Parts: sequence; C-alpha cells; structure tokens
Amino acid sequence: MHLKTISIIAISVLLTIVLMNNTEDIHFWLFGDTKISKLTILVTMFVVGFIVGALVARPTKKIISTEFDQEEIQSSLSDEDRAYIE
Repeated sequence: MHLKTISIIAISVLLTIVLMNNTEDIHFWLFGDTKISKLTILVTMFVVGFIVGALVARPTKKIISTEFDQEEIQSSLSDEDRAYIE
C-alpha cells in the first residue's frame, strides 16, 4: 500500500471515531438559540475546512514563455561560447 492510501484510511477512521463519540445535542446560537447535534456542526466544519483547503492548495496556472530574443542571448555570451555554438 502507498503512504497516501494509508494516511487516507487512518484519517477516515479517526474522523469516524471522533464524529460517532459526539452525537449529543448542544445549544447553538445562530440568530436564535437552537438545539443542534454536535455531529452536524463537526461535519459541517470539516466539509467547509476541506473545501477551503482544496481551494488554497490547488496549483495556479503558470504562464511559460518559450519565446526568446536570439540577439539578446548572443550578446550576453563570451567569445568562447559563441565560437562553441557556431
């Protein structure tokens, strides 16, 4: 098994254990006092954190320019380098 697979399994097991041990109702203020299960709050926060983490960690698009000025490169070379290239 790969390290990535093992870590995903371990995180899933730990998350399941934590969530199943926190099922009692709590008083939660969300523009009024309501009773909500801790499980609901924990799952919501986990999902929001996962989405934010995925958005922050995604790679950005890099623009790679393949165009270059041949004369500029030639002018920065020494005489030995120019002779070697030719």
